[in-house]
Amino acid sequence: MLIRLAAGSHRPRLVVTRPDRPAGRGRRLSPPPVADTARELGLELYQPDDVNSDEARARIAAARPEVVCVCAFGALIREGLLEEQVLINVHPSLLPRWRGAAPVERAMMAGDSETGVAIMRTEAGFDTGPVYLAGAEPIRAEDTYGTLAERLQVLGAELLIRTLEELPQPVAQPEEGVTYAEKITAADRTLDPARPAAVNDRVWRALTPHIGSRVQLADGGLLGVLRAAVEHPAEAGPLRSEDGRLLFGGLELLEVQPAGGRPMDAAAYLRGRSS
Repeated sequence: MLIRLAAGSHRPRLVVTRPDRPAGRGRRLSPPPVADTARELGLELYQPDDVNSDEARARIAAARPEVVCVCAFGALIREGLLEEQVLINVHPSLLPRWRGAAPVERAMMAGDSETGVAIMRTEAGFDTGPVYLAGAEPIRAEDTYGTLAERLQVLGAELLIRTLEELPQPVAQPEEGVTYAEKITAADRTLDPARPAAVNDRVWRALTPHIGSRVQLADGGLLGVLRAAVEHPAEAGPLRSEDGRLLFGGLELLEVQPAGGRPMDAAAYLRGRSS
């Protein structure tokens, strides 16, 4: 999205993103991907500890933006900045469905047939602002979060550019149909042997590749699920091996990752367990 904006007539005067954070096993200080992209594009970059601070608000004001575009910023924007600037948010859902932190994941986990992107005016409420433009995107049976998110990024960039060019009148969200996409928890990541395979299939797809899902082993350990396929949609049940295959109810696990280990196909995992 930043690349699309920078290549056209809406090239950002300033890119504001989160500070560098420790990441990876070595916990080395790493910049957000947006910071790397901004540097590659030669855009002015600012990484405040608190975007709502007096210093940050003054820095943003000094850039004299006509509009501040917000996309996956990951921090609460408070009244001061909201009053001083026009903020337009790119939200990956068809508002008012799936307001909140994990709209793409929750739409997939719920079995929605479609989701989309809404370009909305940011206000003090939690994703409650009026919507300028919105577009739908089908959720395909073979989608993971990764494949769906790629299409939503393209759609979001198109809708944002249209909004900036056309400046349509925003329309208030309806009161009906509001749902909240709560942040993904550790419990959400663990596939449930009591649930049908079709439900567990939606969960691993919704969390792949960025968060990851897992199944609990009999010894209390966790086995990451990287790829799976539904064999019997309605069948529930615990993890088991059968004819050289690794099954979780009616879901066949095809690629897995033991705790602290490398990704491997299920057959290799089973051979290692039996040796």
